[in-house]
Amino acid sequence: MRLNPATEALYESVVGRNPAEAEFHQAVAEVLQSIQPALDLRPELRDAALLERLCEPERQIMFRVVWTDDNGRAHVNRGFRVGFSSALGPYKGGLRFHPSVNLGVIKFLAFEQIFKNALTGLGIGAGKGGSDFNPAGRSDGEVMRFCQAYMTELHRHIGPQTDVPAGDIGVGSREIGYLFGQYKRLTNRFDAGTLTGKHLLIGGSHVRPEATGFGTVYFLDAMLAARGHSLEGKTAVLSGSGNVAYHAIAKLHELGATAVACSDSTGYVHDPAGIRLDVLHGVKTVQRRKLDAYAEQVPSATFVRGRVPWDLPCDLALPAATQNELGEADAISLTKNGLLAVAEGANMPCTPEAIRIFQEADVAIAPGKAANAGGVATSALEMQQNASRDRWSFIETDKRLAETMRTIHDTCLATAEEYGQPGDYISGANITGFLTVADAMTMLGLV
Repeated sequence: MRLNPATEALYESVVGRNPAEAEFHQAVAEVLQSIQPALDLRPELRDAALLERLCEPERQIMFRVVWTDDNGRAHVNRGFRVGFSSALGPYKGGLRFHPSVNLGVIKFLAFEQIFKNALTGLGIGAGKGGSDFNPAGRSDGEVMRFCQAYMTELHRHIGPQTDVPAGDIGVGSREIGYLFGQYKRLTNRFDAGTLTGKHLLIGGSHVRPEATGFGTVYFLDAMLAARGHSLEGKTAVLSGSGNVAYHAIAKLHELGATAVACSDSTGYVHDPAGIRLDVLHGVKTVQRRKLDAYAEQVPSATFVRGRVPWDLPCDLALPAATQNELGEADAISLTKNGLLAVAEGANMPCTPEAIRIFQEADVAIAPGKAANAGGVATSALEMQQNASRDRWSFIETDKRLAETMRTIHDTCLATAEEYGQPGDYISGANITGFLTVADAMTMLGLV
């Protein structure tokens, strides 16, 4: 679908105002292309410059982070926090600590968060943050000192009614604990709802570590059911081997599918008998080793160095590592091998060329802003529990997560049908998110 002249001009303006931010440009282009049917039926939204407003962050914060390593040497990193939309609630979105982080990456992630958070229906706005700090190979003390230095600046800009960060790549419960401890020290308040993804002992929620992986599979299950299939007996391959991939594998196995491959930065492991979660946990979490160690311990497994698993025959593909990791050649290989469905466990992991290949082959695609919304949805549930000083059981929280993901699926499917794009979950997700935020902005007089 091509852009009309007015929307094309907006896209060119976004590119001109935000040079050298390729991921952000890509995210904006995808949304502008897929919401055309909604703009055609509701031209008043274009006349009110709603799109222009949504493509410009409400605030962008960039700051210096100085910390010392175990040898007393000072290091300087950059910290970021971008608030894109607060029309539905306080800014909500994770923090990413990784060398690839820059302002363009954070803006792309925060922009995607607008639509993802709106789909949850849980009253949360959209933001994202992070740093180019790399926690890999750093001691606990070094990670703690970095987190404390990062929060020393960030604490001025966040709070349970303003902006609620969570974790992302490189930021787990350890980092969230250090960040929250510094926030508490600086503010003299135990505002547990200021950060989510915390350990249970300090106000965290059951299912939060599992939520993104579980939620992706719940959405995939609903998408397959809509096409007359089920997870039972299906073969799946995944990218990544961290938190999202690990728990997606667990839920796939629970629901009758078999995950036979996953990957890390060095290559992928193929285990036709099914990835063994106990071994994967031991290798990646306990030993903190690369995936070749899995193949050393499991006779049925093979490690393929420097490759991704998209060349393997499978029914289901779950890219769950990072953006633009699955390209055109990968999509061609997967479709030739009989792929039925793709569920994005990461943010924008499929390139536009890959998506085109899947659509032409009638492969069902669950976009990340819908399929991996389980993480932020459970973060919003954690905020609710913090506000009431309550804690729900694992079973109750998981039930709410599953219900939320089914509702997101059904809403995306119904919206796509309503706007003349039947079965197109990408259009359904983007149109639903856009209209939800646009209507909220109108009600608030922000037009």
